[in-house]
Amino acid sequence: MALYVLYEHAAGYGLFSVKEFEEIGMLLPQVEASILDLSRFNAIVKLVGFHPFKTAVAALNNVNAISEGLVPDDLSGFLDTTLPKSSKKKQVTLGVSDAKLGAAIAEALEVQCSHIGAVPEILRGIRFHFAGMVKGFTDQSAAVAQLGLGHSYSRCKVKFNVHRSDNMIIQSIALLDQLDKDVNTFSMRIREWYSYHFPELVKIVPDNYMFAKVAHFIKDRKSLTDDRLEELEELMMDSEKAKAVLDAGKMSMGMDISVVDLINIEMFAKRVIKLSDYRQQLANYLHSKMNSVAPNLQALIGDQVGARLISKAGSLTNLAKFPASTVQILGAEKALFRALKTKSNTPKYGLLFNSSFIGRANAKNKGRISRFLANKCTIASRIDCFAETPSTVFGEALKGQVEERLKFYEQGETPRKNLDVMKEAIQLASKQAETGGKKKKRKAEETNGNGEAAVNGSAKKKKKKAAALDDTNGGDAEESMMQVNTSAVLDDSMNVTNGEKKKKKKNKNRQSAVEA
Repeated sequence: MALYVLYEHAAGYGLFSVKEFEEIGMLLPQVEASILDLSRFNAIVKLVGFHPFKTAVAALNNVNAISEGLVPDDLSGFLDTTLPKSSKKKQVTLGVSDAKLGAAIAEALEVQCSHIGAVPEILRGIRFHFAGMVKGFTDQSAAVAQLGLGHSYSRCKVKFNVHRSDNMIIQSIALLDQLDKDVNTFSMRIREWYSYHFPELVKIVPDNYMFAKVAHFIKDRKSLTDDRLEELEELMMDSEKAKAVLDAGKMSMGMDISVVDLINIEMFAKRVIKLSDYRQQLANYLHSKMNSVAPNLQALIGDQVGARLISKAGSLTNLAKFPASTVQILGAEKALFRALKTKSNTPKYGLLFNSSFIGRANAKNKGRISRFLANKCTIASRIDCFAETPSTVFGEALKGQVEERLKFYEQGETPRKNLDVMKEAIQLASKQAETGGKKKKRKAEETNGNGEAAVNGSAKKKKKKAAALDDTNGGDAEESMMQVNTSAVLDDSMNVTNGEKKKKKKNKNRQSAVEA
């Protein structure tokens, strides 16, 4: 049995032969002992052939193919010409570093591949002595090739569409959840803090955000007079509550508070108001990102539930790979494992419980509607992940299906078939794509129209001249256009020589006057 080892370097492919041996296990101690010594390693492993990459782009394409478990054309041609064929007397085995690559080579070239035994140690030695085993190759050139290919490979893997990045959704929904907790905690703190001075305000203004704004406006309750009633009404958007706050301020049982304490309460209330305003801005930002990254999932279950599903899955691609059963219980992993351990009922839903569809369903239908909703979420996420032009057509169609299923559970109305709904959605999406393409063409024409206005005007003049020539001469269109082109050239030449003709006329007039 003959063993050959394939080594993929940043500069090209190398094929090495290993001396004949009966068992791989017998060779392993020799290889381990000779890895650090090049002379001893050359006695075991010798270079058979080396195929360098022609360009950096070719190296990147080969590396991308190998990373995906595919056999590139350069590698298949190199192995066809360099690797000897197996025979009955002598079988050839090719050692590779990756099992997927070995399976792909075995399927494409019908070569027996191995990645176990002494192969990893041989590859480790080749990697260590590669610069000395290939002629005209140095450690510095090998390092430069590896660095360049590593940078290009990483850049190719990291590159993505900026407008459709799901990482921003993951970070924004995490920040939104944290802001909700912090705003609630701070609001309760300012309620407790300001209630020492104005305890009646808590019952009149139950909303946390409005309470902070009112506390920041009132400050000292003794300064709240009838003159400030209109401003308080504008702030609270309710005249009755504003009047109640004014009356309660006059009859309040709260303790007096110093100016320094009021300043600190005012500053803290201002911070809470700004934090709440930023929370609203962040929610709008999440809405815009979901509209560009996962519009169908957003149309189906909303911004926050869809963003939490993407965040829990890790990315939109991972969510698209999940089956509907996994999406259904996503977020309820502890309850699932506890149920499997205790052999009790498994959970019906996880993050999908926050959707309005499950809240509207009856208790006996919550499991059914969650299973159906999870199925539609997987379809929407896959469309969002793999569609080139994002749109909300399919998400709205899927949402309509969930609504029909709710009516079916409650009233018994038969819903439409999924095939019919998807056909309608595909037709509508194609129509929207056509209209979008027409709009883009119009915009392009409008932008180019300013630059081509002069050219279009000259073309129209030429057409008018051609039409006049056709009417007078009765000639063909081609002849008239030729005449127009020649006349245009003559016009240009005449415009250039007008000055010279005027000078000649002036000289003739002067000569005639002198002769007279």
